[in-house]
Amino acid sequence: MSQSNDPLFSQHEHALEQAYGVCPDCGSELSIKRGRAGAFIGCNSYPKCQYTRPVVEHEKVEDKVLAGSQCPECGHELAVKQGRYGMFIGCTNFPACHHIEHEHHEAEPENKVSCPSCQKGQLTAKTTRYGKTFYPCDNYPKCKFAVNHEPVAGECQQCGFALLLRRQMAAGEKLQCADKKCGHFQSTQSE
Repeated sequence: MSQSNDPLFSQHEHALEQAYGVCPDCGSELSIKRGRAGAFIGCNSYPKCQYTRPVVEHEKVEDKVLAGSQCPECGHELAVKQGRYGMFIGCTNFPACHHIEHEHHEAEPENKVSCPSCQKGQLTAKTTRYGKTFYPCDNYPKCKFAVNHEPVAGECQQCGFALLLRRQMAAGEKLQCADKKCGHFQSTQSE
């Protein structure tokens, strides 16, 4: 039979207790607690002391100022910043100035398709926060027309709707009517 080594286990438990440190507010021990939002480190003398901190400390990324760059709106310097959706370039005078540099895509298609809903705007490629491309009308607040596939100027052979969508099918590339009621597929030669 194996014998347990009590001093080894007691030292191990003692090390775990000291791992979270001492409460900076009251001096009591800190331990892991579980709440509805997940685990956190909290003070053992809870009702009297309400000190908490997250289990994992998120490191704060500092803004890196781009030397020789100026904001076109206010004239302050631009900086590389960390946002909710990743890195971006924005003005260092943030609360007063909300300028953000957008990426300029050189491969943007020149053949813009006019919006079939409002006939005023054009369908432009945009990307969701998850990286998926969609094509909304650039007259957005007034017109809410958008499609998920690349729009092609043309007319549906079946219903006459003024917009087709380029679809990649197992049998090859086809054009589909953008009207939800129709949805007719036709070959790409009829462009």
